[in-house]
This record gives sequence, C-alpha cells and structure tokens, in this order.
Amino acid sequence: MKIQSFSPISDGNGKILILGTMPGAQSLVLNEYYGNPRNHFWKLLFTLFNETHSTDYQTKKNLILKNNIALWDVLQTCERQGSLDSNILKEIPNDFDTFLNHHPNITHIFFNGQQAAKFFKKYVTVTNNYTLVTLPSTSPANAGTSFEKKLTEWQQLILE
Repeated sequence: MKIQSFSPISDGNGKILILGTMPGAQSLVLNEYYGNPRNHFWKLLFTLFNETHSTDYQTKKNLILKNNIALWDVLQTCERQGSLDSNILKEIPNDFDTFLNHHPNITHIFFNGQQAAKFFKKYVTVTNNYTLVTLPSTSPANAGTSFEKKLTEWQQLILE
C-alpha cells in the first residue's frame, strides 16, 4: 500500500528537528504524528519538558512549537504493509534542502530510531554543520528498551 507522510509541524523558529521515518497505521488513520497510544513519543516529550501529559493533538503540537522543535518524517512516500519500518519499499524522501533553507535556526537533527537515521543518510546530504543524533525509537516495536532508558537518551533534546 502506498502511503504519504504528514506536513511538518513547524513555525520556522525551531532549533531542533525531530525526524521519524513514516507514520504508522494508527497515526495515518488519526492523521496525527505518533498516534499509537503505545508509542512513547508524546509521553517522553511531556516528561522532558515538565508538562502535564495530554491526549489533545493541538496541545501536543503546541508543546513542540513552544520548545523550538520542528517535527517531520524523513520519507515523503513509500509502500508499506503494516507499520514496521523494515517493511518500507519504494521510498521517496522529503525535500530537506528546501525545508532546512526555510529553517535557518535548526542546529540539531534528532532521529527517532535507527531507520530514520538510515534513510536520512541514504538520501540527504547536509552542507551546514548540523549535529545529528540517533535516539532510541519510541515505537512499540522497540519494547526491549524501557521507557526510563529512552527518557535518559532523549534528554539530549534539552539543549544548553
């Protein structure tokens, strides 16, 4: 099945860009980034920024923007059955040249998992000096890594 990623969540002021690979099946149905309630993404961010967790998507988006974060996916389209990144075929990356030119404040790019980093490095060459960091995937498929371990690694989002 051919699927397409969402538009980025960004107001142009972000210093951090978080990149996933491609929305999972539940996210696509809900039309929300990290829509699977078993995904730790939103719980991690609310915890990191000492905010009360909310299931309201607008509140989630506001949390991102308030903390100078932009959120997007590496891939624009692909073919995939189910939600596993390992099932991705015929992928096409998003246009990072244009995106990064319109977001000059970004200094750090964080990858939500190994697959996002792999696809980014396969298709994107960045000319500026960005700090690239691969974090443990927040996906329920990464059940072998505890929430506490993920939280420790994801604390790198809080820039000095």
